[in-house]
Amino acid sequence: MEDQQGRTPQARGRGTAQNAAGRFERLAVDFDAGWLDGETGPEALRPRVKTEYFVDQSRQIVTSNDSPDVPFTFSVNPYRGCEHGCSYCYARPYHEYLGLSAGLDFESKIMVKPDAPRLLEEFLRAPKWKPEAIALSGVTDCYQPAERKLLITRGCLEVLSRFGNPVGVITKSALVTRDADLLTEMASRNLARVTLSITTLDPELARRLEPRASSPAKRLEAIATLAQAGVPVSVAVAPLIPGLNEHEAPAILKAAADAGATAAGFIMLRLPYGVKDIFQGWLEEHYPQRADKVLSAIRSVRGGDLTATGFGTRMTGEGPRADVLERLFAIHAERLGLNRRRPALSTKHFRPPGPRQQELFPLESAGWWS
Repeated sequence: MEDQQGRTPQARGRGTAQNAAGRFERLAVDFDAGWLDGETGPEALRPRVKTEYFVDQSRQIVTSNDSPDVPFTFSVNPYRGCEHGCSYCYARPYHEYLGLSAGLDFESKIMVKPDAPRLLEEFLRAPKWKPEAIALSGVTDCYQPAERKLLITRGCLEVLSRFGNPVGVITKSALVTRDADLLTEMASRNLARVTLSITTLDPELARRLEPRASSPAKRLEAIATLAQAGVPVSVAVAPLIPGLNEHEAPAILKAAADAGATAAGFIMLRLPYGVKDIFQGWLEEHYPQRADKVLSAIRSVRGGDLTATGFGTRMTGEGPRADVLERLFAIHAERLGLNRRRPALSTKHFRPPGPRQQELFPLESAGWWS
């Protein structure tokens, strides 16, 4: 359903109301979402959408990539889909491989992997594994709201700690501080680092752009909490959106450095596949007067398009505007001491522990147990 200006309003508390069929689907069904709540008038255009959780029974949990512009080779994603609902999220198209939409489905139909800790332990025990850093997550946020109760990410951290395998955590959630005990102990062995992603310091822009993620203030508090606990923390200004938040980069770097961050990086906005339509729809709803300007600015760093897939430029952009942004970022990062090279995480502590008690005496064979 559209409003009087012909726009599809954002669902309440969500990053988008769009839910176009995935690019692999042959059948698409269009319906009026407003009547589901029995409402009429303007509020009927903003349906309530409950989050649904589904068990993902994947048999493997560690994925690998050989991309030259991704700073890690191995990663673990305890969830598929992300309730944070960021309208710009490059991971949205992954839901299409499940027969779901990159739109509302991505943020309201979450696949959870309760077996992730066990699968990770099996992976680390394999004789072929040569220890190196594993990233949590890389595709969707490992500290999204479901983690508060499900504790899957914490379980993975416990496994990595027991094995002495290094980990790099990437998140935009202050929930990461819940696991400060594990991260602090691992950091004492040079086994852990955390990166907090901060897109903006403007709470109103953040609420619209990342509706269910932690507020900018909470993310800065998380940096401070972890830094004070002895965990190395970096800040990622991600994504850098030309014409929308690019001017905030120096202020974000300063706020993060003041909070205790010791390194920084940025990633230029990427809008692959259906994310282009989702982000354009978001702009037209929330910033209609600036939409054309922002889209033009994005094209200026993407060779006239809204996205790029080529290695070397897809993360940083290209052209004069991108060059200026990169130099500006580098100048402020250097001034704040956020450009210092840090030593690699340690692999010398890696030791596969002995089997746990329940592995020695499986419940199936312990008849007296029941």
